[in-house]
Amino acid sequence: MKVKVIVTLKNGVLDPQGKAIQQTLNGMSFDNVSEVRQGKYFDIEVKESDEIKAKTQVEDMCKKLLANLVIEDYKIL
Repeated sequence: MKVKVIVTLKNGVLDPQGKAIQQTLNGMSFDNVSEVRQGKYFDIEVKESDEIKAKTQVEDMCKKLLANLVIEDYKIL
């Protein structure tokens, strides 16, 4: 089963990479871009047929490795 995960910085956490992307886009004449927040995307193939068990395993992966819970949030799709 394939599980998708999106990890983003929590609101209020500075995002210098997002700011650099936003400034570059503005410099490329995309003047209507007012903010960019960058994140991480994971496609994880789990050898599990039960969707609940697969998502529980991926949630454990997020808590232990994929996301820094102090500054990041994650969403399992």
